[in-house]
Amino acid sequence: MNYWRLIVLVAGVTILKSCVNHDIGDPSLEPTTDASLFEEANSTGFTFYQNGAIFQQVSPSTHGHFKLRFNATAASVLDNTGELPTNGRFPVGSIIVKESYRNNTLSGLDVIKKAPRDVNASNGWLWGVYSLDGVAAVTIENKGSQCVNCHSGTPNRDLVRTFDLH
Repeated sequence: MNYWRLIVLVAGVTILKSCVNHDIGDPSLEPTTDASLFEEANSTGFTFYQNGAIFQQVSPSTHGHFKLRFNATAASVLDNTGELPTNGRFPVGSIIVKESYRNNTLSGLDVIKKAPRDVNASNGWLWGVYSLDGVAAVTIENKGSQCVNCHSGTPNRDLVRTFDLH
């Protein structure tokens, strides 16, 4: 009789142990890829900054003409002027897309996503630059190495420079 109890106990412990650390209901545990970030940047539900105005390049920015849009998570913390208040922080899951324009034609997307637990995050953000067909010109695996230095100049707005330049 004790033999069967031992088998049931071992089987039960094995089953329970295999379930530990497998929170399949938490999407933040799924690894972000360039393809998935590009897909998120092209989903619906974004709000344009200043009604979709096209902004011109301002020194020292390396970005040309652009429009800026926020997913619902990011937009939830913007004030009544559509800006992140000074010293404000975007919540995890925020996505900000800079639509780059050349000759008034959309030419690419610069995307950041607040994902501090992601292995490719730098300063809490994933950083990617994409052509319109989703090819990464700057992959998230670079961890913002071409972006963070300049964006760190405005840490009071969670590394988003647009509010201080436009």
